[in-house]
Amino acid sequence: MAFSGGSYDEVARWLWNFLTSHAKREHPRIEVALEHVDGRLYRAQLTFGDRRSPELEFDYRDVAELRGNLDWCRELAGRVRQLAREHLLTPLAAQPTSGAR
Repeated sequence: MAFSGGSYDEVARWLWNFLTSHAKREHPRIEVALEHVDGRLYRAQLTFGDRRSPELEFDYRDVAELRGNLDWCRELAGRVRQLAREHLLTPLAAQPTSGAR
């Protein structure tokens, strides 16, 4: 039985938990900001200190229907982790350390 459907708020809570769980696999200090838009959309952004990722936009109906689909969840988890690495963590790795010459 697929885990899908739910009210707008239930789906938002699931989406925030899902995104947070996968973002924190890259770094435990990454946070997820989830904005509710008109009761039909969600906008999410990963944050790490003063760094912010590009926004991800989700349609409520799509998330409600697809959150029980393992392939969709796997693809979304990969996107979130890649977003965290490329936009939040890679700039940190590129900065010289205080002991660098």
